[in-house]
Parts: sequence; structure tokens; C-alpha cells
Amino acid sequence: MSIYAISDLHLSLSADKPMNIFRGWDNYVDRIHANWTRIVGANDTVVLPGDLSWGLKLSDTVKDFRLLNNLPGKKIILKGNHDLWWPTLTKLKAFFDENGFSTIQMIHNNAIVVEDRAVCGTRGWFFDSAEQGLKVINREALRLETSISAAEATGKKPLVFLHYPPVYSTQVCSEMLTVLKNHNIETVYHGHIHGTGFHKSVAEYDGIKLKLISCDCIDFTPFLII
Repeated sequence: MSIYAISDLHLSLSADKPMNIFRGWDNYVDRIHANWTRIVGANDTVVLPGDLSWGLKLSDTVKDFRLLNNLPGKKIILKGNHDLWWPTLTKLKAFFDENGFSTIQMIHNNAIVVEDRAVCGTRGWFFDSAEQGLKVINREALRLETSISAAEATGKKPLVFLHYPPVYSTQVCSEMLTVLKNHNIETVYHGHIHGTGFHKSVAEYDGIKLKLISCDCIDFTPFLII
């Protein structure tokens, strides 16, 4: 039983948002499906930290989540900046139940135990100057604190995911990093970065390893964590 991760699937089975206009994204849904079914088993878990569907409303995501639900393994999702459809956890759970999406769980101010790990995290944020940006950062830092604390309360080792990287190029989100350092987090898995931006990603900062798992940066193949 393994844990994999892959971010930023940007599914658009019901939305007019074709990703194949971007270099390297040709037949990306078929490629994700083929690679996923090749390596992920029924007893494995795949963590997806954000940007799952281009749907604007929850009702627009049915086909996208049906695809995910029918793929092998259990799935744990987090919110990304493009997941505008994301409602409250209560509404999202009801939506999954109504549609029979039984293989999908959500992280939002909580943690989920998988084997000897506790999956946790939040969306995160980049900006560190504007007042509105600071409000979002402080909120996301609190959510990260809450989620990691929930993971620690299980007695399992926290496995931390963010959508935004806490460090990218010359940008450093000190609020998020403070939470990670206070909890002695050694590795963070994140998405959000695509294409040529991959070369500006940071692999390690202040003793914390940062692993980029956006699907186009890992060849549209779930990345094996453990």
C-alpha cells in the first residue's frame, strides 16, 4: 500500500477550458489515466493538492470527479486557487455522497491517516505585501497550523501538502514557513507551478525540502512518496 501525489490536473470534461493549448499538454487526460492505472493499485492512496477542475460551480465538476473516483486507489484532495467550485466541506461531502464518489476525501482544517502517515495541509498563498494578501496569508497559515496539529494528534508523522509553494524564485512566504519550522516539517509537496516556471522552483529552503508535483512537471504520472 503506497502513497502517491499529483497536482494541478486541470480537468475540464464539462468546461470549455482546453489545456492542450499549452505546450506539452496534448492528450493530457488520456496520459494521466494511462499512467495512473499503470502504477496505482486499489489499496494505494493518491493525494491531489489543488486545481482539480475548471468547473465554476460544483455541478460543473461531476464528470471530472467521476473520472477521478473511478481511477484506482483512494484519493485525498486539497483546494487550489482555480478550484472556484469548492464549497463548505459539508456541501462537498454531500455532493460526493449523492453522486457515489466514495473514493474521495477532503483536507480542510483536518488530517487523514494513511498507513503510518497523517496527510495534512492547505492551499497556501504567494503574496506578502498588499493588505488583502496578508489577510489571506494569515488565514492560510492558521489553516496549516490547524491541519498539522490535527495530524500530530493522531500520533502519526505529518505528510504535508500545499497548493502554492511557500518559496518560489525570490518570493518567500515567511508566515507559512514559520508554521512548518515550528512543527519540524522536513518535506512539503506542492503544485501550482507549470511549464518554464519549473526552473524557478526551489528544491530546499532553510532545511525544508520542497517537491513540485504539478502534473506537467512529473510527466502526468503520480509521484511515489512512500
